[in-house]
Order: sequence, then structure tokens, then C-alpha cells
Amino acid sequence: MELHNENDFKIKSYHNAVYNLERTNQKLTTLSLQDIELIEGVGKGIAQIIDEINQTGNLGKLNELKRNTPKGILKLMKLRGIGSKKLKTLWSELGVDSADLLAEEIAKGNVQKLKGFGNKTVENISEILVFAKEAEGYIHYADAENLAIDIKTQIESSISDVQIEFAGKLRRKWEIINQLEFVVAAESPMVMDLALLKFESIQKTPSKSGLFTWRGVIISNEPVEVVFHFSTKEKFHSTLLLKTGSQAHLTHTFKNGSLKKTAESNTFNSEEEIYKALDLTFCEPEIREGNWELDFAENNELPTLVELQDITGAIHNHSKYSDGENTLEEMAVFCQQQGYQYLGISDHSKATSFYANGMFEETVKKQHLEIDALNKNLAPFKIFKGIEADILADGSLDYDNETLASFDFVVASIHSGLNMDITKATNRLLTAIANPHTTMLGHITGRLLLARKGYPINHKIIIDACATYGVIIEINAHPKRLDIDWRWINYALDQGVLLSINPDAHATDGFKDMYYGVCVGRKGGLTKEQTLNTWSTEKIETYFNERKLKIKS
Repeated sequence: MELHNENDFKIKSYHNAVYNLERTNQKLTTLSLQDIELIEGVGKGIAQIIDEINQTGNLGKLNELKRNTPKGILKLMKLRGIGSKKLKTLWSELGVDSADLLAEEIAKGNVQKLKGFGNKTVENISEILVFAKEAEGYIHYADAENLAIDIKTQIESSISDVQIEFAGKLRRKWEIINQLEFVVAAESPMVMDLALLKFESIQKTPSKSGLFTWRGVIISNEPVEVVFHFSTKEKFHSTLLLKTGSQAHLTHTFKNGSLKKTAESNTFNSEEEIYKALDLTFCEPEIREGNWELDFAENNELPTLVELQDITGAIHNHSKYSDGENTLEEMAVFCQQQGYQYLGISDHSKATSFYANGMFEETVKKQHLEIDALNKNLAPFKIFKGIEADILADGSLDYDNETLASFDFVVASIHSGLNMDITKATNRLLTAIANPHTTMLGHITGRLLLARKGYPINHKIIIDACATYGVIIEINAHPKRLDIDWRWINYALDQGVLLSINPDAHATDGFKDMYYGVCVGRKGGLTKEQTLNTWSTEKIETYFNERKLKIKS
């Protein structure tokens, strides 16, 4: 709307309506036009728009705006850091309608001449464009896995006596994926080829395909490459191993040879047999990166990795007290129904009041009273009183010590002032870690995968500090965060740092993201014992209480 010179008052009314709608418990799809009009902060015009979506599944005005907006502009709108007002200026003043054209205009020096586009702004936009270019063709692991499951299911139902498994980075569960890779064994490659050609959602790329490799693209708004490696039934497990592990993992020379040569020279009934042939402990697919797992496998010291069923509760979650969609009671009851023993509620703190409805001190007290009442009604289920306290620019937290002491636990996170160099970001986190009230460090780099780079930090220094001060590091399980990066988890474990797999749920539906956090933890070698939220209610309560006693003393 801002791009097309819509009335400012109208735009503001949309923002206000969204703010109010995000805080209603009512399911809009079940409401009549009259009922929608009764929602506080929703006028007749907005109500008619919602009703149109309910009745038709579309919004005519939105479709019209999209038709009149270049596709390149729509893509630019998805990038974090380039607002609609700046896009409007670029489009109207320079005719910029794509990322490539924007990069050209920056290179020519034309963007810098526009009002409101200083050198720092242009530098930031350039970095955003580079990041967007690097992200092209990638999707989040959660989306990739769902697509891959659909494809695997279709193949298994359409081809008799077929063997098919994920391979490559998809099977190793990387955080972002640019290729869905499979190993398939069927009657013949021709049978597979004919079957795949019938898939309407996949288009073959003949120039990249061969006799034993079929390549194509999934046809969607975000096209993704798909690769099928054809194998015989006899060589299926050898091929699967060869197409799963990284080259560093496969080619590493152990005392009895490499996995690559062993798999290529023999047939096996399972991947476990291949590892056994080299006197190695079996490596789960997700850890086959050629890093820490190599020596552990050779010395029979691989840890038993944490599993989803080990999780006993969810820490770091939000309710309607801040920017969540569900009430505190709804979050707790849902958590209890999932078989969890406890819920850690950590709504946003007051520094985020403008954009995340962060809680001021009086609201904190009100929430704590409700938690006390719910704990009586839901026992033995337990709600722990937490907060996601904002780490301010100087590294301090945004409550006084008295308020911080009222919580069972404090998750310290950065949400603003993200444009920092490595020294500033690292020092800001170090100050927060040294605060005795900080229980846990939240989404350590602030990254949003495929949307925003995290601020640069010295991971080693931060992890070492967490070890020194006994601060837990969060694995933020949201598919668009997955932060801390799995590449640093094993180092954290070596330093004795405790980790917590946190869904950062803003609605009951968000608890399912725990799975993706477990995937990340497993990649780094995380065990049940080193995961906070595999502990019992009693053990966690004791841990929180002992931390608080240390602060008092």
C-alpha cells in the first residue's frame, strides 16, 4: 500500500488492526461479518476485508496491488532491512524493480544521491543484497524435509518394491537446503525415470541428468533442485552411505582404511556393517561431517545423542502477556497434554514494549499471580516464572535487580541495535553473561536464516564466558533461527556448558519446533545429560533455586 501511495491513515488503520487481531483468542475463519466488527480495534472496512478472505479465500485489493507491483519489487520486500518507503523511493526515482538493478544503481553511485540514502544506509543495503544472492535457491530445513517426505511417499506408493532414502545435506539435517537428494533402488533406472516424469510438481533437467543420476527442479514459488541417485538393491546401503556423508567423513583414513573405499569395494546389508568392517562405531547420519565424530568413532567413544522423547519440558515460550497468540493457561494446558512435565514462560521484557508488547513491572506481578494460581490447579505440572530480558546497548538487562530476582530464570537476548561489529557484539554479550541474574543466553547471534545475517560474535570467547559464569546456551529451535549454530555445539560441550533446546513458541503450534532443535543438538553431539530440558521438574527447580541463592549470597 505504501508503494502505491495509499492514504497514510488507511495504512495506519491496517497496522492497528493487525496489532489487535494478533491478541484475540477468536478464530477469525469461524466468525460472521457482524462478529468480526465487534472485535476491539477492528473497523467496518477491515471487517469486510476479513470476511472477503473467509468467503473467497482471496483478497481482491491485495491481488490488484500484487499485479501492479513488479515481481522484483515483491522479492525485495521480503528482505530484512529495506523498508517499503525506501523501496518506493528507489522505484519511483531510479526505476529500480529488481535486486540486480538496485545493485547496478548502487555501483553507479546513483542511490547515494537520493535523500535518506547516506553512505551507511547504502552500505547496509549492499550487504543485504549480497546476503540475498547467497541465499538464492535455499529453503529452510523444515520446508525441505516436508517436501522430501511428500516426494518419498509418492514414490513408494507409485513404484512397487522400491527402496528410497534421503541423502546428502538433507539427511544430515543442515539448517538450510538447496538440494533435495535421494538414493533410490528399483527394478531399473528406466522404471524410475518413467515414474518421475509423471510427477507434475517436478521438472526434469536433461542436461544435468545421466544414466544413474536424475536431476530436476521442484516447480514452486521458490524452486528447489532435486536429485535422485539410482542404485541396485545389492549396492543400496553402500550408495546411501556414499551419498550421505561429507567428503571429509568418507575419505578420512582410519587404521583399517576409509569408508569410501570400503563401501565402493563391497556389498553390505546395512550402513552399520560398513562401519563395523572398519572397527568403527556407527555414526548417525546427521553427524557425518568429518569433524569431531571421526576420533570418537574410531575410539568407540561416540555419545548417545539426545532424542525428542528425552525432552521433559519447554523453556523460553511466550503468551498473550507479550506477543504470543495464546493465553498462559492455554500454553500450559497444551504443554501438559503433550506429555511435558513443565513449561517455562518467558515473555518479552519492557524494552520491547513498542513492537512486542513487552511487560512492565506491574504486568510481571500480574503474570506471577496467575502462574501461582495455575500451578495449584495444574499440579504436578509446573509453570516456571521466566522472562526474555532484553540485553541493552551497554550489555545491561532492562529491569532492576529486584524485578530480575522475582523470576525463576532469565533468558537474556538481543533484539535491537543489531548492526554491530564483532567487538561491540561480543562485549555486549559478555556483560550480560556476567550479570548474576542471567540464567541463559537466547538466540546467541540473532540470525534469521535466509532473511538476516546474525551479528558477528567471537563464539569461542562467548562460550568460554558461559562456562565461567555457569550460563546456559539456548538452541533456539525455531526453523528460521536454529541458533546457536550446530558447528559450535561440540565446543560448548567440551567446555562443560549446559544447553537448552527451546522452541521459542509464540503459540501452541510452536511447540512442534522442538524437533528441529533436537536435530541441531544431535548434529553437535548433544546428549540427554547435557540438555537442561531433559531434566525432571524437581531437578530443574532445584537448579533454579540454587542459582538464586548464590545471587543472594
